Amino acid sequence: MSVTMDDRIKRWTAKRKTALVVEIIQGKTTVAEASRAFDLSPSEIEGWVDDAKWGMENALRANPLEIREQYQKQLRDLQEAYGEAMLELRARKKLAALMEREDGQ
Repeated sequence: MSVTMDDRIKRWTAKRKTALVVEIIQGKTTVAEASRAFDLSPSEIEGWVDDAKWGMENALRANPLEIREQYQKQLRDLQEAYGEAMLELRARKKLAALMEREDGQ
């Protein structure tokens, strides 16, 4: 990796995260390599890459969203995903209960 970073980094500043994400986007390293080199979870690094992509997309909009709007949109998306997951869980529980009743008859 060409990022001039010490393998013993204790605090990942925005500048360090950016340098690593840029290297990943440029194909100079992979998430797996960075994960091993810096003892970070792949999901954490992938989160940084996703955040960077979202930030770039927002920055290139004709009318970029304000920070508050960004968080509100993200919150709505998460609430929607949570709601869908809860509906699916309830449906699975009902299905399991119905199947138990059928088996018991």
